[in-house]
Amino acid sequence: MEDSVVEIEVEIKNSDGLHMRPAMQFVDQASKFLSNITVSNKETSADGKSIMQMSILAATYGTKLKIKAEGPDAAEAINALRKFVEEELFDASATDEKK
Repeated sequence: MEDSVVEIEVEIKNSDGLHMRPAMQFVDQASKFLSNITVSNKETSADGKSIMQMSILAATYGTKLKIKAEGPDAAEAINALRKFVEEELFDASATDEKK
């Protein structure tokens, strides 16, 4: 399988932002994939598989993050991480509406 590069932008919709617990959950999700995962805001880039680096992003509510995956499962990784950020963890309003 050929390596590919896929990139998306997501917005943090959780009022608490990307604090340590969701950052660790993001790292756990990203670590499931072979692809390299990079997460960046306007000033900082971080390895999406490193909790220490993810914690320096200081992403608060409304922060837009660029997620880039590079590797054999890049598209799968991006789809899973987008779903994780936008639907499962960070979009509290969508979670409330589903109940």
